Amino acid sequence: MNKITAAITAVGAYVPDDILTNKMLEEMVDTNDEWIFSRTGIKERRILKDPNKGTSFLAIEASKDLLRKTNLDPQEIDLVLVATATPDLPVAATSVHVATQIGATNAFAYDIQAACSGFLYAMSTGAAYIESGRYKKVLVIGADKMSSIIDYTDRTTCIIFGDGAGAVLMEPNEEGFGLQDEILRSDSIGRDSLRIEAGGSLMPPSEETVAKKLHYVRQDGKTVFKFAVSNMAAVSEQIMKKNNLTNEDVNWLIAHQANKRIVGATASRMNLEDEKVLMNIQRYGNTTSATLPLLLSDYEKNFKKGDNLIFASFGGGFTWGAAYLKWAYNS
Repeated sequence: MNKITAAITAVGAYVPDDILTNKMLEEMVDTNDEWIFSRTGIKERRILKDPNKGTSFLAIEASKDLLRKTNLDPQEIDLVLVATATPDLPVAATSVHVATQIGATNAFAYDIQAACSGFLYAMSTGAAYIESGRYKKVLVIGADKMSSIIDYTDRTTCIIFGDGAGAVLMEPNEEGFGLQDEILRSDSIGRDSLRIEAGGSLMPPSEETVAKKLHYVRQDGKTVFKFAVSNMAAVSEQIMKKNNLTNEDVNWLIAHQANKRIVGATASRMNLEDEKVLMNIQRYGNTTSATLPLLLSDYEKNFKKGDNLIFASFGGGFTWGAAYLKWAYNS
């Protein structure tokens, strides 16, 4: 009997219609288009403006896109994982609502929170369920409404983030395609460098925390950039060496879209040509848990069966990792 691996068999995505451009940000904070683009690679980002719609809406729409493309009966789905840093509610799991709303009534569901590494961790989790032989169809979603936790008077963060969602279906494969290997890491040295200070058990919400704007994302940009460059690049190189892959063997780099310079440093460490480095940060900004599946959706038509993909991410906490996956189908 051949070894069971977990393959991605379908991709879906959703981004809101409303666009927030660099020019528009010039009217909101002391910044300009040239400064933003030269330092981040971002030209615009999508924003979910409807106050009555949260992260679950994004995740549901991405899932519906996947279901439409595959004609999959949602009742066949065994498990729904939603990676998000912006759940609808602090307690009731966003994934549970998503599963119910898309008709995955036979699935169980739970959320995974690892900041910008959330989707990579969730993909690892979904693969483990598949490889165990216990489940056949796992829906893995990365979704974030980052605009809900951004202070649009803070120019260090409001220029970076956007809203969006992506979804993949993972299924068993006996041909050797799918997830081959991973290296996942974390270190709380970054706990104070990228965080939301209030709203958790250490500092519950109060009039004072709201007045002081402690429910918004704050980051020490220089520290985060330094750790992201060194760690994301290092782990990407390590996954290649661990699997005896050369730059010629790697077809595509699927890197977290936090900053164009971070992605560039990772690609340089891997000695990859520019055409193998996939980017959409210019259109969406950093959508946190959604960046990796949005890349898969945007470039799905470029992938061929057997292509070697290297995933890489870095997020608050700090969390980071890399994964090696063989693409399982021709689009």
